[in-house]
Amino acid sequence: MSAVLQREDIHIAQPVSEEPQLTFEYPGIPTTCDGAEAVVHVETHISQAAGAYPITSSTTMGGGFNAAVMDGKKNLWGDPLMFFEPESEHSAASICEGFAVAGGRVTNFTSGQGLVLMKEVLYTIAGKRLPVVMNIGARALTSQGLNVHAGHDDVMSVADCGWGAIFARNAQEAGDFCLIARRVAEATYVPFFNVQDGFLTTHTVETVRLPEPDFMKEYVGDPKEKLINLMDPANPVMSGVVQNQDSYMKGKIAQRWYYEKVEPALEEAFDLFYRKTGRKYWFVEPYRCDDADYIIVGMGCYMETAKATVDYLRDKKGIAAGALTVFVFRPFPARQIVQALKDCLAFTVFERMDDPLSTTGNHLTREIKAAFCDAMLGVNGQDRIRRIPRIYHCAAGLGSRDVRPGDFIAAVENMMDPDGGRHFFCVGIDHPLALKRKEDPDLRPPGAFSMRGHSVGGFGSVTTNKVIATIAGNVFGKDVQAYPKYGSEKKGLPTTYYLTIADSHINIHCELEHVDLLVINDPTAILDPNVLKGVVPHGAIFMQSPYTDPREVWRRIPEYNRRIIRDRKLRVYYCDMVKIAREVASEPDLQMRMQGIVLLGAFLKLTPYAKQANMSDDQVYAGVEKALRKYFGRRGERVIQDNMTCIKRGYNEMQEIPQEIIHSNAL
Repeated sequence: MSAVLQREDIHIAQPVSEEPQLTFEYPGIPTTCDGAEAVVHVETHISQAAGAYPITSSTTMGGGFNAAVMDGKKNLWGDPLMFFEPESEHSAASICEGFAVAGGRVTNFTSGQGLVLMKEVLYTIAGKRLPVVMNIGARALTSQGLNVHAGHDDVMSVADCGWGAIFARNAQEAGDFCLIARRVAEATYVPFFNVQDGFLTTHTVETVRLPEPDFMKEYVGDPKEKLINLMDPANPVMSGVVQNQDSYMKGKIAQRWYYEKVEPALEEAFDLFYRKTGRKYWFVEPYRCDDADYIIVGMGCYMETAKATVDYLRDKKGIAAGALTVFVFRPFPARQIVQALKDCLAFTVFERMDDPLSTTGNHLTREIKAAFCDAMLGVNGQDRIRRIPRIYHCAAGLGSRDVRPGDFIAAVENMMDPDGGRHFFCVGIDHPLALKRKEDPDLRPPGAFSMRGHSVGGFGSVTTNKVIATIAGNVFGKDVQAYPKYGSEKKGLPTTYYLTIADSHINIHCELEHVDLLVINDPTAILDPNVLKGVVPHGAIFMQSPYTDPREVWRRIPEYNRRIIRDRKLRVYYCDMVKIAREVASEPDLQMRMQGIVLLGAFLKLTPYAKQANMSDDQVYAGVEKALRKYFGRRGERVIQDNMTCIKRGYNEMQEIPQEIIHSNAL
């Protein structure tokens, strides 16, 4: 296969570690998947049932579990999986309660208002000591408007219910934490939330190592041998009884005995997980904090962006910056946070929510401030400290608003302000409280290749993006990150999707401003004067066009975009994806969706990955077909082969506008 986009830096050698290479019994099954799939992989192997009323953005988790049930899948101990979908999230929580009371291992998948609606039942699940694990696609709550995207206010609204809570940044952590949460929950009889950012993690395809079935079986054990049936008529137990003035407080305070066991159980679970897999987690993850003057603190996916920004600030700007990711929110790791932050000059807490009537800050900020107060007094197991760093706090990323390296740079500069800076601020919007981005560097890994696509919901381009990521990861062995940007009204409206391929883990979790390939599935997008923003010099454009004559294609690109193409020396490719889909699709409803898959043929022709991997066309297409079966296998063999035909035609029928036409004054 040809490699038109030749970039000398697109492949880099892996650094050689000076530490001895350790071998681990269960390093994981390498694959590509999103956060939802990683959770489903774990839950369908270890659980017995799910009680769920799936709500965006947790829907794909519930759907994945239910699909396993419909396929007759059994868990690792031979128990047929069960899926219960009642009339509401409140009822779904009650199903989890009932199943767990009877001694079963049960899970749930929810988000946003669904989680809040469960709140009444969450208290009773904790109070009855039922080790339920719920997997949350954290989502902004409807307030002044409806939003189905990422926010932490749903989880914070139930943080007082007596559940443990652990936050993942990426798909790898979402799957791993699901397993860790289950072990801790059943060791302590404390239920757990396994949290990942809605859409930004649940729907982002990444390179992942999934836990092996043998490891999961060993790590959490058979539920039939571990869990207690409180409904056993041979051993009757009272549960959930009425307690009046003489009893209720005694019962409530007595429950602290269970919660005291959670922190040591987490320590044991993290330690065992590392020794078996090589993947190391803790309550918090300090990154270059030892000698840092200024530290960014937060939870969720944008903390990986913060790490990349810290490297830039230190290596390019000479600023002693650091990042502290908080993984465990309940039990709150006060000692660990104070230990990581106590020696810096200042730190800023980023939170994906806003509680304006709390004048001391949002939830994480308040907890950290209280932890430092305890440390000043030397109480609650903390060593006494003599000073508290300056504390700033920020609302960021509400409703999946983009959080960029420039926002973290602005936050660090705010901490360095000789006048003290702003105590509270927001980022990413135009508002009097917002910090402005003064610079926004490209912090992708060296040699990374990025693609941005502009489509219309329903054209199949988002799924195609996932298929490309799967091929880049599973066939070409690259690290990948692929995700869509669309709203609750995605059908029929403009959709943007992103893909990055690299030789190392991709930390940047934000919309791509620097891309090597721009894909225009929606022909009207080329009329946008901003559509070429971020396409790097010598990059490429692949666009839908019904014309075969390159002059006709060039003529329909507005002059303002033609100038950019000339100035940046961009190469322009085109193909009639609509025509190919209409001629190939065997089912009328697939004509629109198959337009997107034609892009895969162009991708294979425009990128050097097949050549770098020294793979023949047949080998590449075998990998492509395997990826297609993952996403379209249920539609039947004819649909798979139709997709393969579209891909091959895209590869063969793509044309380039010659440079003499691009640089000619005459159209």
